[in-house]
Amino acid sequence: MRKVTRALLGLALGLAVSLPALAAGKDLEGTPQAKVYRANGKAVAAGDFEAYKKTMSADSLKMTPKELMEFVKMMSPTDIKLTDLKVDGKKATLSMTGKSDGAMMKGSADMVEEGGQWKIAKQEWSNAK
Repeated sequence: MRKVTRALLGLALGLAVSLPALAAGKDLEGTPQAKVYRANGKAVAAGDFEAYKKTMSADSLKMTPKELMEFVKMMSPTDIKLTDLKVDGKKATLSMTGKSDGAMMKGSADMVEEGGQWKIAKQEWSNAK
């Protein structure tokens, strides 16, 4: 009787330990969390702010302008060198290079003239290849 009890206990313990491991190997793409994560990526890629807001927590949407600037600062390359400027009336494109985590990056800033002042409309960076 003791052997049967121990065997059943061992089987139950083994099953309890292996179930999380089996669950970890399942297809994660079908989970609600993965669906929200993928929807967030699509919203960002499409520039759809309303769809983006639907995928973000209330706390994450409370970013102050100061926090936003800190985030931009953290994500921006360093050692930026201006390499080219093309002006077409009230629009311009500024080209540049910089470093991010030691890797060379190429960037551009689309600019527009508003009220006699030049302003950045969009900035993009990519690996320099």
